[in-house]
Amino acid sequence: MPELSRIYWTRQGLRLAYSAVMVWLAVAVMSALMSKAAPAAGAGASSAAGVLRSLFDGVVAAVTVPGVAAVVLGIAAAIITSRDLRRRDPVRRFTRQQRREGMARAGGLCELEAGFGRRCGRPAEHGDHFYPWSKGGSTSLQNFVAACARCNRAKRAHIPSPGQQRRMERRRREYLPPSSSVSVGERQPLP
Repeated sequence: MPELSRIYWTRQGLRLAYSAVMVWLAVAVMSALMSKAAPAAGAGASSAAGVLRSLFDGVVAAVTVPGVAAVVLGIAAAIITSRDLRRRDPVRRFTRQQRREGMARAGGLCELEAGFGRRCGRPAEHGDHFYPWSKGGSTSLQNFVAACARCNRAKRAHIPSPGQQRRMERRRREYLPPSSSVSVGERQPLP
């Protein structure tokens, strides 16, 4: 669980930092465009080319730092994505045995959240990867959750938050025997 929590918060932080840099970039461009171009000393009336040149220089100077920050964040995101691709389990589909065991473990009902931390309760139609396969989630019984079509579509390929993981494990304690494992989520190791 600590690994999934770290991954979730790292990605959320990266997403927030990228949004902040984009806002910073937009504000820098707008402030550079709105600043008045100072006329050249002793030139009197400046030419249109001179005004455009000073405006361009102002915009380039204003966007240099946020632009570099955006590139660095883009490179970090590309590295994370490439690591996810290398982590992908070669087998994406759960075996019939895993599906049978996972559905029996869930009692044939959806295990995902319907709202306010409670269990959905609709009949389960799908076997879903709790930690998404596209993000390196393994195709194992520990990563299997029974899901109805609606919850499966709503979850998509999002990494569940640490709170969702804790609530899932807490809900599993209610309907699983005390001897069985309630842990959820498993990630493929890097090759």
